Amino acid sequence: MDATKFVTASNASAEAFKTANLLKLLSVNALITGKKGTGKLSLARHILPDAPVIDASHFDELLVALQSSSALIITHIEKIPNFNTLFEQIARLPVRVIATGSESFTHEGLEELFTVKVFLPPLHERPEDVEELKRQYVREARVIFGEGKTVEINGLEADLSNNAASLRRQIYMNYLLSNISEEELMQVMEEFLLERLGSNNDYRKFLHLYEAPLIKAGLQRFKSQLQLSNKLGLNRNTLRKKISDNKEYGINE
Repeated sequence: MDATKFVTASNASAEAFKTANLLKLLSVNALITGKKGTGKLSLARHILPDAPVIDASHFDELLVALQSSSALIITHIEKIPNFNTLFEQIARLPVRVIATGSESFTHEGLEELFTVKVFLPPLHERPEDVEELKRQYVREARVIFGEGKTVEINGLEADLSNNAASLRRQIYMNYLLSNISEEELMQVMEEFLLERLGSNNDYRKFLHLYEAPLIKAGLQRFKSQLQLSNKLGLNRNTLRKKISDNKEYGINE
């Protein structure tokens, strides 16, 4: 979400966006907090579209930027190694700062340094934004990877473990998998195995990479072990053993 246009489908994001629009007109410092992938940097860039972006952990680079910029976006302020020095520099220099950081970050100087604070809730509290982001990421995927089969997003259980970061990855992966060719899939497997081969039992060690997805897909498609064993040309007992051997990969009898 950090590299994505800030979406305003939910009430929470719409209110944050209103505050951001006001901040575009005011010369005050502001702090935007929330978990990873909630849109902090996107909102900061909306406020200061031309300002350089510096990670707080790059302290020497940050101090130089403060000296040479009239406006600056500081990310991950919770990683700042010396908040007091940052406070002193901003107080004496003609620079405006929009910072982003973790909601759990606290410091006695925050209230004095940042006049306005904006909190972005996690995406599971903003379902309207999730649906809009799904559509946005599908459009992005089509631009990045080229035209192909569309991803069915209706009913897709969104991966919000890292908010928009995990959601984007999920959409991109689904798009790629929907459009991958047999040759490309084999190339992926080759690259995966190339760095992992080397023991005397590698055939058995990696056999699940073929068997587990084959059986899982077959059970989803044919709905029964009997039908699947017929389709695969396997004895039913052999199929049952393979299912048992691959239980740890999410195959249920």
